[in-house]
Amino acid sequence: MKRDTTVIRVPWDYDISKEEYDGLFISNGPGDPEKCTVTVENLKLAYEKDDPMFGICLGNQLMALASGAGTYKLKYGHRSHNQPVLQVDTNKAYITSQNHGFAVDNKTLVGDWTPLFVNLNDDTNEGFKHKTKPFFSTQFHPEASSGPTDTEFLFDDFIEMIKNVKG
Repeated sequence: MKRDTTVIRVPWDYDISKEEYDGLFISNGPGDPEKCTVTVENLKLAYEKDDPMFGICLGNQLMALASGAGTYKLKYGHRSHNQPVLQVDTNKAYITSQNHGFAVDNKTLVGDWTPLFVNLNDDTNEGFKHKTKPFFSTQFHPEASSGPTDTEFLFDDFIEMIKNVKG
């Protein structure tokens, strides 16, 4: 509401390929991302377009699988409001809120995909982006209000991508 947007929520297995939208937001959710095969196939189709895409937590993992990358189960998971992450190629570190048991394998990012954030505790992937298309994701929760909100700017980045693409 703060960003004056309209959000249309659809179920996990919804065929988005026939929808018109300005940007695609893939939310968080529980579970093993590799079991979400219908969603991954739908995201592969969405990648064929140039509409901005932003994924959070499970959305990060699903975007990775759709791009051809792999995921794996973490030994303990990240479950706290104080996970430090570093924005790649910067000196900017953020304290983030997290609650997940799976991670994207950075070694499997292919083509024009590159890490965007890494966890400073264990060097796991905390998000990635496409080098030329308006697609990015985070493993952490920039919307968290019970903890730090210093990564809330990512929502503004997403809205700005939409404005740039849609003119």
